Amino acid sequence: MESLDRTETSRISMPPPLRPGDKVRFVSPASSPDRDRVLRNAEILKGWGLKVDFGEHVFRKWSYLAGTDEERLADLNAALRDPDVRAIFTTRGGKGSYRIADQLDFAAARRDPKFVISFSDITALHLSLLRHCHQVGIHGAFSIGPNEENISPYTHDSLRQALMTTEDIVITARPEEATSRLTTNGAARGRLIGGNLDMVATSAGWALPDMHGAILLLEAIGLYPGQVDRQMTMLRKARHLDGLAGIAIGQFTDFEFDRPYSVIDILREHLAELNVPILGGLPLGHGDRPASALIGAVAEFDAKAGTLVVRRDRT
Repeated sequence: MESLDRTETSRISMPPPLRPGDKVRFVSPASSPDRDRVLRNAEILKGWGLKVDFGEHVFRKWSYLAGTDEERLADLNAALRDPDVRAIFTTRGGKGSYRIADQLDFAAARRDPKFVISFSDITALHLSLLRHCHQVGIHGAFSIGPNEENISPYTHDSLRQALMTTEDIVITARPEEATSRLTTNGAARGRLIGGNLDMVATSAGWALPDMHGAILLLEAIGLYPGQVDRQMTMLRKARHLDGLAGIAIGQFTDFEFDRPYSVIDILREHLAELNVPILGGLPLGHGDRPASALIGAVAEFDAKAGTLVVRRDRT
């Protein structure tokens, strides 16, 4: 099995930015989406000058999934194989992309790299494509939460920049984010690998790339403190976190931060064992006004300045 290691960083595949007139496709590899929200997002993309179409099963519902594994996989692979489709938007996360992440058409992805866009459960797809194809993906989305209909200008502009420009991405940490308490001193540079903690842990051993020399990105939503503790324990004791250059912590949403032994304390205990710089408080995840970032791209951060810069170049 191919894996991404420190000797292969020059092989990172950065999909080209989109241009007006390019076609994008919505697919649902995880849970079933809200149709109205998807259609609103499609109108935004059309406003950017893009053409939009939809996978055959995009609005299918099968229990808590957007169709059977076979249906969801068929739509995703069809988009990977279609030369007219220049980027793939997943309609939402939820549950289920991890069930099919090892069955993607990796040969098609290597022949014709294109961004897969979303986060949360879709982290499993980003990690698998990075492990097998060295392909960069976009950790980002238009909106989050069941009741959010208005997209913040920051989130809108950040996603458009990631998708349609060649500019480096600069993300500034926010002191009001609870994970800002984890910030240490120092700076780090390496491939930005990770995303949703639940999916990073789920992917360990089969979809998680080698992270030596990488900056690990973590965000989470709605886990019990014990779940975070178990996942971090497994990742650390199984040595998946050995050799990291640094750690970037995004938004941990729907946690009780004022309890005597909070998730911040749990994370601090585990991360301190790694003895690398940490930048917390990044607006990446399920919280307020999230940014977009490029998973697999070279990134660097300065903990004192509170900035994460994601580079477009390959080295």
